[in-house]
Amino acid sequence: MARRVGHEAGTRARGAVQEPTALKRALTTPLLYFFILGDVLGAGVYVLVGQVAADAGGAVWVPLVVALLLALLTAASYAELATKYPRAGGASHYATRAFGPFAGFVAGFCMLAAGIVSVAALARGFGGDYLSAFVTLPVGLVAVVFLGLLALVNARGIKESTRANVVATVIEVGGLAVVVVLGAWLLLRGDGDPGRLTDLGTPEKGMAAAVLSGSVLAYYSFVGFETSVNVAEETRDPRRSYPRALFGALGTAGAVYVLVGLAASAAVPTAQLAGSSGPLLEVVKEAGGVPPKLFSAIALVAVANGALLTGIMSSRLAYGMAKDGLLPGALTKVLPGRRTPWAAIAVTSGLAMLLALTGSVATLASTLVLLLLIVFLMVNTAVLVLRRDPGEADHFRTPVVLPVLGIASCVLLATQIEAAVWLRGLVIVAVGMVLAAISAARRSRRAEESTEQRADLDVSRPG
Repeated sequence: MARRVGHEAGTRARGAVQEPTALKRALTTPLLYFFILGDVLGAGVYVLVGQVAADAGGAVWVPLVVALLLALLTAASYAELATKYPRAGGASHYATRAFGPFAGFVAGFCMLAAGIVSVAALARGFGGDYLSAFVTLPVGLVAVVFLGLLALVNARGIKESTRANVVATVIEVGGLAVVVVLGAWLLLRGDGDPGRLTDLGTPEKGMAAAVLSGSVLAYYSFVGFETSVNVAEETRDPRRSYPRALFGALGTAGAVYVLVGLAASAAVPTAQLAGSSGPLLEVVKEAGGVPPKLFSAIALVAVANGALLTGIMSSRLAYGMAKDGLLPGALTKVLPGRRTPWAAIAVTSGLAMLLALTGSVATLASTLVLLLLIVFLMVNTAVLVLRRDPGEADHFRTPVVLPVLGIASCVLLATQIEAAVWLRGLVIVAVGMVLAAISAARRSRRAEESTEQRADLDVSRPG
């Protein structure tokens, strides 16, 4: 927080020298595009296509398109706020500006909780059918061991983790391309069933309910773009670069996901797709030509990479909040040699283990979406509230109708989330609100002590 305040003061003072703590503006539009694409185009689609099929029927591509359109509404709000206030902080910073520090804390806490839930969901996905191609083990046991190993990689160092990410990202995108090509090959040789691409709805749900229910899970595949606002401060000319990179990356990810959805639906019977925790592996088995174990290995790399990146984000966010006095100070402890936040890594990994043992992939994905919908609701509302603040000159400005529709989309998707998921999510939010209240009380006490000290100094000074 102190860094951001110092940066704001430095940039607003005319002719002032740039603060030495300001971040270097090194990201060009292409680099930012690939950064966002790497965040969005992740492991979710590897494990959730089957769950979407179970909710929506064979036309998996429809909820994917709907989820993309809904994500773009909130992305427009992020584009305005990131170019209006191009500095680190993200949703927490925007909520603080619009509604005060209590709301800012809740937004930051929901982002932290969402990251931990996401890691738990991916850990369960890692222990499913993709791993079963090599060995069959209890999913809970695999999730705990998997998260323990990821914590060790995370603790080893950020450089090693990001180097692994570059290789893994190339592999996971290649895996999705393989699925699209195999699906097209199946149709060209006369196999598969294109009729499934228009099969929308299930025996329990009509078309509209099926699309909305499937869109909640499909929304999980598009999250990740919201974290990119934290690098706006390091982007050259963010007013021009950030909107282009953001919308371009979401559009690219959407196109890839829709192609994957089309391939999976046409290639594999809906019931078979819905019953698999490794749905894209079913496409490979139906098409032939690619060894199932090879594709399973690709999928496992993708899932592990997504969990590693999210785990890094979660542990650093917990460390940063603790450093600002918003979470217990014990989370600021770092390894002497590696300088990595081992305490934050241990706590976030432990919580992810607990969640992985108490929920399915679909339940955890829905919990993540619920937490992010709360954050996105704040962000879309903040755009409207902060219209009275000029912010940075000549920033991107979204039409008013888009954040309004963004608010409506958050409410609509939230109504489709099951009661059990709501209960889990509300418990998490309640914990955040309690911590926010404690943080506010501490701030108030520090302010009073500071006022008393200044008063004592004034009294002690000779007249």
